[in-house]
Amino acid sequence: MKTNIYIDGFNLYFGCVKDTPYKWLDVAKMCRLLLPKDHIQRIKYFTAKVKPRPNDPSQPIRQATFWRVLRTVPNLEIIEGSFLSHEVMMPHSPLGSGYVKVVKTEGKGSDVNLATHLLLDGFRNDYELAVVVSNDSDLLLPIRVVTEQFGKPVGLLNPQKDASVKLVPHVMFVKNIRPNVLKNSQFPPILTDGNGKFTKPADW
Repeated sequence: MKTNIYIDGFNLYFGCVKDTPYKWLDVAKMCRLLLPKDHIQRIKYFTAKVKPRPNDPSQPIRQATFWRVLRTVPNLEIIEGSFLSHEVMMPHSPLGSGYVKVVKTEGKGSDVNLATHLLLDGFRNDYELAVVVSNDSDLLLPIRVVTEQFGKPVGLLNPQKDASVKLVPHVMFVKNIRPNVLKNSQFPPILTDGNGKFTKPADW
């Protein structure tokens, strides 16, 4: 089937990539392994630029390098939202008492951008099958519009342990993204693009 992939970059990263040695992830290869019978015509990767943190000042550099390698994938488009950090008061764990000030970071706009592209591409009849790489239940309504109003199937590639009970009844299939798939979906450590040669970050 003519298939478009819609990837929530933060949901993918924090769901199954963050604490693994598989951060140099070729998402196109990952999708081909999980969807071997489908023709993947377009991949849309929704993310936002991170900001340096005191304990990890090189984080934006690593992200920029990862975006550079993603841009070597011919049919992949990066669509940016925003990334916000702000201080909030949070309660201690049950073993503690009172509140503590923490820095909370969160992506803004990625889920809305993903939903908008999913709906607009479906309305334009740009795909026969839409596959969402996320487990965010906030995507329930756009998925239901695509399946119920546009009559198009939606699949879910789940980056988390358990698929959302809200999403599962409304998708054609769910496939979990397991470590062996991540392991077999890595870019080569050294690549070349229009700006020259570059390498995988040393601490990845």
